[in-house]
Amino acid sequence: MVAKTRWGGIADGFRAGGFFRLGERDGVCWLIDPDGGRFLSKGVNTVRIDQDQIRGGERFPYAENCRRKYGGDDAWRRAAATRLAGWGFNTLGSWSDETVAKPGAVPLAVTPNLDLGMSFAWPRRQSFPDLFDPQFENHLTQRARDLCAKRSGEQQITGWFSDNELRWGPDWRGGDDLLTLFLNLPPASPGRDAAIDFLRGRRDFAGFNDAWRTPARSWDDLAKLARIDAPYRRKPPHERSVPSEDAADRADPRRAVVMADCDAFLALLAERYFALTCAALRAADANHLLLGSRFAYPPPRAVIEAAGRHVDVVSFNCYDPGPEAALAAYAVTGKPCLIGEFSFRGEDSGLPNTGGAGPKVATQTDRAASFRRYVEAALRSPLLVGYHWFEHADQPAQGRSLDGENSNFGTVTIEDRVYEELTAAMTQVNGRAEALHAAAREAVG
Repeated sequence: MVAKTRWGGIADGFRAGGFFRLGERDGVCWLIDPDGGRFLSKGVNTVRIDQDQIRGGERFPYAENCRRKYGGDDAWRRAAATRLAGWGFNTLGSWSDETVAKPGAVPLAVTPNLDLGMSFAWPRRQSFPDLFDPQFENHLTQRARDLCAKRSGEQQITGWFSDNELRWGPDWRGGDDLLTLFLNLPPASPGRDAAIDFLRGRRDFAGFNDAWRTPARSWDDLAKLARIDAPYRRKPPHERSVPSEDAADRADPRRAVVMADCDAFLALLAERYFALTCAALRAADANHLLLGSRFAYPPPRAVIEAAGRHVDVVSFNCYDPGPEAALAAYAVTGKPCLIGEFSFRGEDSGLPNTGGAGPKVATQTDRAASFRRYVEAALRSPLLVGYHWFEHADQPAQGRSLDGENSNFGTVTIEDRVYEELTAAMTQVNGRAEALHAAAREAVG
């Protein structure tokens, strides 16, 4: 019989430290739970009764169904906690009701998402925070104190996610590189001034404008332009190919200059973001791990390397059929990795599946098999320390209010019926996860 801690970690030689921390054995990375157990964070996102308000309405159909079924929120919380533990999960992923972590016989770890940077950007209608605004650092300091300092003694917190799916360049939110975004901030914005000063420091104006081809005739003219468009655009990082990028730059040296400017500014932003956010969090709470910013796709290498210099764990969301390519991209840091979201949607669920990320498969049987293949592949990486499924319950067929997603992501239906094949696969794989991961033999770093 394998001895386990109260957190479900394997008790086999690591000392108790009071909080979650990192450990390594035979070249394989682990989380170490507060009682010294060897631990993988096996989580589910959005475990909450009030998941997903219907788009264009006031109703929360999952909550309505569960309140009829269980008679109240606390009864649902107890049932949800027991069910998750029975499926072998030990963590509540992002956007979960943390009170679910306590009612069950086994405590569940939590991984709060702080929106540290984007909570500065949203009120200012920025799609990426102006990191050069003098108020940005003050905002980070205050938000970290407000959200983290008072919880620094809580053992159930694995660590903090600083943000979720920040925009590191062209993606589904737009085709601009961040340099272009910053150049087009409102006049006199600190970020706009910083972007122009950055370009001014790289070459004289004639050299700059030979590549960028703006209507300005000087740096002062450039600062007065209502809009500054890059003369070239490129695909998002996950759609780019290095050979095609290199060929395009060789064919057009001006393009190479513009892209080099964009990449150098992006590297500067990434270093600044991770340095400032991690410093603010460590000042507020020295006890918990810094879990990174949950990359949506592998960004350019400079961004990954900046994260690796500051975070404890590199977190990323990966809706590919398998995690191998993403894990390889983040392995350049040598840091432990946590998959913050992944999922598969079944076409037989009766839901539209027209909004939301990730592969669609024909049946629930295929969904279960896809979960098994994905997680077993992830566990073969010695850098992996956790994987979190998106999400607890299906989305409403009418679409959720946030963005209209209407997909079969759930472990349960919107009526709270369990997907038996999927959860049986989860139970089996979660039960073997530590043994599979201990056998990982790839080189670290």
